[in-house]
Amino acid sequence: MLATTDLQSIVQAQKDFFATGKTKEVSFRKEQLKKLKAVIEESEAVIIEALSQDLGKPQLEAFLTEIAYCREEVHYFLQHLEPWAKIKPVSTPLPFFPAKSLIVPEPVGQVLIISPWNYPFQLAIVPLLGAIAAGNCAIIKPSEITPNTSQVLADLIAKTFDPNYITVVEGDETVAQALLQQKFDHIFYTGGSAVGKIVMKAAAEYLTPVTLELGGKSPCIVEPDVQVEYSAKRIIWGKFINAGQTCIAPDYLLVHRDIKEELVRNMKASLQEFYGENPKESSDYARIVSEKHFNRLSQFLDNGTVIAGGETDAESRYIAPTLLDGVTWDDSVMEEEIFGPILPIIEYDDLDSAIAQVNASPKPLALYLFSKDKNKQQKVLQETSSGGVVFNDTLVHFNCPELPFGGIGESGIGSYHGKASFDRFTHYKSVLKQALWLDIPLRYPPYADKLKFLKFLFK
Repeated sequence: MLATTDLQSIVQAQKDFFATGKTKEVSFRKEQLKKLKAVIEESEAVIIEALSQDLGKPQLEAFLTEIAYCREEVHYFLQHLEPWAKIKPVSTPLPFFPAKSLIVPEPVGQVLIISPWNYPFQLAIVPLLGAIAAGNCAIIKPSEITPNTSQVLADLIAKTFDPNYITVVEGDETVAQALLQQKFDHIFYTGGSAVGKIVMKAAAEYLTPVTLELGGKSPCIVEPDVQVEYSAKRIIWGKFINAGQTCIAPDYLLVHRDIKEELVRNMKASLQEFYGENPKESSDYARIVSEKHFNRLSQFLDNGTVIAGGETDAESRYIAPTLLDGVTWDDSVMEEEIFGPILPIIEYDDLDSAIAQVNASPKPLALYLFSKDKNKQQKVLQETSSGGVVFNDTLVHFNCPELPFGGIGESGIGSYHGKASFDRFTHYKSVLKQALWLDIPLRYPPYADKLKFLKFLFK
């Protein structure tokens, strides 16, 4: 366990390194991104094994959601970094002639990244990529709940970067608390809202800007006009990948009464197709991360009626992919984000009532609507508020680098991915360069008859 004095030394060493100006060089940033991409590729097998040990992640899920995405994000940054980092001339109002106006992108300085356990590799690396691309130093605090991946991250970063530039600090919540007592230039936190409030409160002590990537109960609304088979597959995939431990997984299903029976039948068929008769024996289904989370989720199985799944095994932290029918808004499963392989199903009679139910809850990180009707899509878009919206699919918006990813209200503050990641860790400094070869006296006293001419100028 690192002592507070050790943390202070690490923080100060990074501040000293940043002060050298080295990280501001675009060539340096690109070189670091390439080094990180190379070490990720070299360490692929080790990363996948750690994810399997921590979460029981299938190899394909580990590669697709944790490794491939990081590699694609690096590639995207390398393609676009130079134009993003350029000084941008902008127009200057005529009364200030002959001045020139510029916007200068500069790194904010030193960044603290606190990453979660559900996608423990990707959700540490992707914010780091943005911090590197923008020219910052960074400390990563990975989750102690996934110790194997945390160790891999620490080893990977240690052999790739000077710790005075980028380093990983491992440990439990006391280490995170000690880090939050230090002064950073930006704090990037991914996790639950309870800890998010602690992070924000600590950041307020130094007026440190924060990015909070939280979560919430992301609704999935299904109208009667859908292609039922495809819709069922996409809902089941989005809900049960990583055993439901995804911040943008469909948290609950709002299904129109007219299509409920057919949709449920197809979802059951998709479950069997994906995971077989006994998902416990499937190599394609993950496990719950810890005993604590297993116990919390198991309690929800008493809500409503289990119509698929429901089996558990505490020793292996297995909870079957489960569909719950007959759930009410007063049930405990509807009081908090589920973050596990349990999907409550609630009926509605018309889209207006479904929208009203969504709007009665805190703003979610994601909202999913399955409907072919463009008017219904537009209605949901205009009458609800959420971090992101996807029509006729789930999760996939997360992997689009042109789409900023983040929450609103209780689901988060700020966004990242692609250019949004660069912006997140960049200060756009406004610069006005005035010339000294000409001085127009219009602004100076005595004002005399200048007002009339000024009004003409500013028309």
